[in-house]
Amino acid sequence: MLDWSLLQNIFGISLICSTITISFIQKTKKYCPNSKCIVFYSLIVNFLFAMLFSCTFFDFNFLKNIWVGLFSFLDSDTIYRLLEGKIPSYSDLVTYESTSVSIETEDIVGDIDYE
Repeated sequence: MLDWSLLQNIFGISLICSTITISFIQKTKKYCPNSKCIVFYSLIVNFLFAMLFSCTFFDFNFLKNIWVGLFSFLDSDTIYRLLEGKIPSYSDLVTYESTSVSIETEDIVGDIDYE
């Protein structure tokens, strides 16, 4: 019979791990030469981090740790593909703020009288 609480725990742990590893991979992906390398790098980082995380904070055996690593990899890949291009980078935000137009009260043409 399926242990729903165990499955829920594995999904919860993998979601936490994927959130942390996606941030780490985003910071370090500039060292990978191409996109295939990033996929393998993400797989290795997710498995290692998920296994260490679940061994440290939970009493899981090796097989359950592998499931956590697999779900963590799938979660982080899905989250990355959903957010890809939707969140502006810091440099985009800084250039946007510097090019924004400020409106002064002298620039407003016309005056409306309310009587």
